Amino acid sequence: MVAPKLRFTGFDGDWGEKKFSEQFNFHNTNSYSRALLAEQGEIMNIHYGDIHTKFSMLFDVKEEAVPFLSSEIDTNKIAENQFLQVGDLVIADASEDYKDIGKAIEVINLDNKKVVAGLHTYIARPVERCAIGFNGYLMQTFEVREQIKKLATGISVLGISKTNLGKVELKIPCLAEQTKISSFLSAVDEKISQLTQKHELLSQYKQGMMQKLFSQQIRFKADDGSEFGEWEEKKLGEISKTFSGGTPQSSNKSFYEGTIPFIKSGEISKNTTEQCINDLALEKSSAKLVKKGDLLYALYGATSGQVAISQIDGAINQAVLCIRSELNTKYLLNFLLLKKEEILTTYLQGGQGNLSASILKEIYIPTPCLKEQTKIANFLSAIDQKIEVVAQQIEQAKQWKKGLLQQMFV
Repeated sequence: MVAPKLRFTGFDGDWGEKKFSEQFNFHNTNSYSRALLAEQGEIMNIHYGDIHTKFSMLFDVKEEAVPFLSSEIDTNKIAENQFLQVGDLVIADASEDYKDIGKAIEVINLDNKKVVAGLHTYIARPVERCAIGFNGYLMQTFEVREQIKKLATGISVLGISKTNLGKVELKIPCLAEQTKISSFLSAVDEKISQLTQKHELLSQYKQGMMQKLFSQQIRFKADDGSEFGEWEEKKLGEISKTFSGGTPQSSNKSFYEGTIPFIKSGEISKNTTEQCINDLALEKSSAKLVKKGDLLYALYGATSGQVAISQIDGAINQAVLCIRSELNTKYLLNFLLLKKEEILTTYLQGGQGNLSASILKEIYIPTPCLKEQTKIANFLSAIDQKIEVVAQQIEQAKQWKKGLLQQMFV
């Protein structure tokens, strides 16, 4: 039987089966590069890179920042059927990984704007009337995604041809059931969107409060209502002990057969690591042990400037700096988080290369008494807890949606 596990009341019977090429007609797109797009103009252009990184799966032109075709382009050559219509799928035909090959968005609102699709995209227009949003969700399902991955070709850059895309087998219900499914999943997406916005607002609130607290625009009082004393400015090197580690010889596989978590710069906030080393590796290298609760700073790598409190006992490599200070650890953590972009701009973009212990030890830290540090740290930690709760709610909602996509489709 061709029917989903989870179904709305009132619907039964098998779903129809069609090839993608039977359900959709392809229409031409342009091949203009990002360099030929502008911030203003008359005709908007969907670039495949924006499908991968920016646009929502249900594409509403009023909700997205869409670039325009440059005035250099002769737009008179654009055929009428190249302009997008509500219900069209715009599909990215190229990707660097299997996760996003054939990623699609469905146009749900054009707001009377002229929009075309550009480089490395296909326009797939439904042959017959479909519920708005249904095909967008259909393209997200495990069954469709797996077929596209198997039909993709290439090595460093993957591609999917119209011919191969046309071979994808689709299972489609009647229009009324499509409408029910799309409406329900749209409501789930709206909930995820609301939670995401709440997460962003809480993060912005925390950022604003950090700026006010560390600049002393806002001050806490002691428990007895009295004022705390004046703050001091101290260099990080004056109030802390710092050290970084090293990497055991990678060619000696036995070094990596131990139980000591080997913490790299991208893992400073995690409770697990990709690799573990043994005591001999520690003895024969510059790797250094750190404790749960130590402050870890990423000196270089993709996470350069990130700082976190270690969740585990382990060992660090040369790209991680351990900071043990006389300050409240969470107070110092939040100050360094606040100053992250300033530090990166000053020392990395300023031509200093990688960050180092010597650079960080020269940074001045505003230093109130320990009790005021604790009040500041506790206040910011309370906001962090709220942010984490919302982050968990977002993840739970996404997992719920993933399950729905598996059970509400065939």
